[in-house]
Amino acid sequence: MKYLLAICFYLMGSAVMGQVLADWEFGLAFTGRNVIQVSGTSGTRFNVLDELGTEPRFDIRLRGGYRFKNRHNVFALIAPLKLKYEGSFDTPISFDGQVFDPILATNLEYRFNSYRLTYRYDFVANDRWRIGAGLTGKIRDAFVLVEQETIGKRARFSNVGFVPLINLYVRWHASEKVSFLAEGDGLTASQGRAFDYQFALDYYWRKEWSVRVAYRFLEGGADNDEIYNFSFIHYAQVGGSFNF
Repeated sequence: MKYLLAICFYLMGSAVMGQVLADWEFGLAFTGRNVIQVSGTSGTRFNVLDELGTEPRFDIRLRGGYRFKNRHNVFALIAPLKLKYEGSFDTPISFDGQVFDPILATNLEYRFNSYRLTYRYDFVANDRWRIGAGLTGKIRDAFVLVEQETIGKRARFSNVGFVPLINLYVRWHASEKVSFLAEGDGLTASQGRAFDYQFALDYYWRKEWSVRVAYRFLEGGADNDEIYNFSFIHYAQVGGSFNF
């Protein structure tokens, strides 16, 4: 019993000495590349940008977490992504058992929502530098919807799965007011890869609060019997963070 009480008091002490962390980002997402093929070799492989037009889409991310003992970090991330493409195909496109006609007005919706839980340990934590690495568990909730409304043709392919990733973090405090950040999750495997990295400049208008401008890229995809999809998405972002 005394050992259990000791563990409880230790955890309570860690909580008191810890910090609540939160940040948010919003901005525009731009498609650099998005190549899709569904239903294996029976489907048509096409680059969405070559076939359909698109506009930058609004993007938002929310993250909250906790730091204890100054080096241990646990946080959760919600990162929805929804892209829309409009235009017409130049040639017939076979997608998920449907053949979509050329010339007709076509809408394609690409959704790639990400939910992540990360643990990171900071090997370096001083006034100038914070450098760490950890593990991220990611739930991928994605689908591709192709529709030609004028003839009532519609096909939707969805994919939900778990992806393990490696988290890397580097922050350099150039001064009390300014810091530079490079952070992200990534991993490559035989059937695909996933990389999500941000490069940011933070300005601390108070010790606990900062504002941010950042560039982020999301790159990767999968190649298996069901789907071939590799994309490259660029983000221009602003945001903020606080810690208490």
